[in-house]
Amino acid sequence: MEPQKEQQQAFMREAIRLSLEKMQEGHGGPFGAVVVRDGEVIARGFNNVLASHDPTAHAEVDAIRKASQVLGTHDLSSCSIYTSCEPCPMCLGAIYWARLQKIYYGNTHQDAARIGFDDAFIYEELEKPTEARRIPAEQLLPQEAKKAFDAWAAKENRGHY
Repeated sequence: MEPQKEQQQAFMREAIRLSLEKMQEGHGGPFGAVVVRDGEVIARGFNNVLASHDPTAHAEVDAIRKASQVLGTHDLSSCSIYTSCEPCPMCLGAIYWARLQKIYYGNTHQDAARIGFDDAFIYEELEKPTEARRIPAEQLLPQEAKKAFDAWAAKENRGHY
């Protein structure tokens, strides 16, 4: 069951509060997120790129990692995420991998671009063939690499993704 509008707004206000507070503390950009299940905040995340020197330390990824630890699972399909800004491509990918059921966001990616957080080029790069992308990519040792995939496919007790 989806939370009531007032409850949704409270969760979004928490994500916004984190975005401002943690940015002012010097952790990173103005981004915050909360993962919610059954009307309860499971985890809070914030951008920590500058403080951690980790380009993947975005608010949504932080909140997803924390929620997964709290719930003891990588499958967050029973949860939603409230994020102060529309997710970037990396965070959107993480949200899909975690199987979150809904995304609520405050600012748009266009709003983020106006203050210097423009990820449009990543979307453009994804549309290009591998050989035409800005960062060169070259396949090496595919036959050797495939051995691990074959072993996974043959494994009877492999985990569910």
